[in-house]
Amino acid sequence: MQIQINTDTNIEGTEQLATWVKGLVTTALGDRGDRLSRVEVHLSDENGAKSGTDDKRCMLEARVKGRQPIAVTHHGATLDEAVDGAADKLNDALDHDLNRHQRR
Repeated sequence: MQIQINTDTNIEGTEQLATWVKGLVTTALGDRGDRLSRVEVHLSDENGAKSGTDDKRCMLEARVKGRQPIAVTHHGATLDEAVDGAADKLNDALDHDLNRHQRR
């Protein structure tokens, strides 16, 4: 599974950030990783230099082999909250999609 990290101009895309996000996403997806070809991570700070509540946004798009992509978004006060929340949502969405597919 390939993990691609994208950031907006308000978030510095450092190697440390990429390593942290990749580790978190890989751990969150667990054994489902072998069913995915790629996960795209889009990180943004919607208010830029201004502070605000829940202005950090994480959008995750998982490319499931042989299926349509699944995308989720989560906002948080910090990048940590945004990525954690999006990973949880993606986990739930993958469970739902893969269970529905198995029933067919």
